[in-house]
Amino acid sequence: MQPENQSIGTLGQGNLDGVSVGEHTQQFITFTLGNEEYGIDIMVVREIKGWTDTTMIPNAPAHVRGVINLRGVIVPIFDLRARFGVGLTVPTSMHVVIIVAAGARTVGLLVDTVSDIISVDPKAIRPVPEMGLPSEDQYLEGLVAIEERMVTLVSLAGLFGMATEAKRSFASDMATKAA
Repeated sequence: MQPENQSIGTLGQGNLDGVSVGEHTQQFITFTLGNEEYGIDIMVVREIKGWTDTTMIPNAPAHVRGVINLRGVIVPIFDLRARFGVGLTVPTSMHVVIIVAAGARTVGLLVDTVSDIISVDPKAIRPVPEMGLPSEDQYLEGLVAIEERMVTLVSLAGLFGMATEAKRSFASDMATKAA
């Protein structure tokens, strides 16, 4: 059974024994959706908590499960399975929510399980193959092969449109300066 709340400091520590975390490595928390394993930068993770019911928001997209009140902060919960177009998650007490800082926003990611913490040399991150998607629909930032498994690294900027917002803001700033 997944814990109600889990400290990031203790998650997967047994797998880090003997692993040198140098200044040129990045750490990722890995999680599963079905049989697939994904990772997000550990620096954006604020908390990992067990699934709790959400308050539904009318007219929200299908991948927005609703919101929760996390110590006074209203946090939208995104179903990553639905966001990736592979169907809605039927949450159980075994599912977890990863609370992340996505730019200035705090959001929750509904996933099946949290797996591990991995340390990766940035040179080991391979680009995602070109799939002909518009840049605003690119949710992935790379692939990492670890022993016999492949971990897909998720781009929070792509997932939440922050890259598009940054481009719009830059274009707006440039138009203001030109005027």
